[in-house]
Amino acid sequence: MTASDRAAELVRIAAEAAGDKLADDIIAYDVSEQLVITDAFLLCSAPNDRQVRAIVDEIEKRLREEADAKPVRREGEREGRWILLDYLDVIIHVQHQEERAFYALERLWKDCPVIPLPQAVTAHAAQRASMAGSGGLGE
Repeated sequence: MTASDRAAELVRIAAEAAGDKLADDIIAYDVSEQLVITDAFLLCSAPNDRQVRAIVDEIEKRLREEADAKPVRREGEREGRWILLDYLDVIIHVQHQEERAFYALERLWKDCPVIPLPQAVTAHAAQRASMAGSGGLGE
């Protein structure tokens, strides 16, 4: 069994929204073989709490507008360091970089197939990574 078309659509929209708000390390896993509660996980991170919240807000807005989807559960809002959005078909984890490194969810799901993300998302991520490696725009 693989992730549903609906899950793939939600992953695509959420990944694009996260990328537009400069989320780091965006990755999606097809967990449909391992879990009965969802088809996919989307993981991304940000360097500070404010950006984590901005990413979450953009994901929710875009999923509501483009897919008429609302989360059935939202956790971690108060702390803003790891916010989970549950859309049933997809569970989205937006983490502060420190939480991302500490909990290393990728390690748990590394055996699951990776869901390909839109070219725009991966291109923006590569561009940001190269800018960070070169010292940013000011050089």
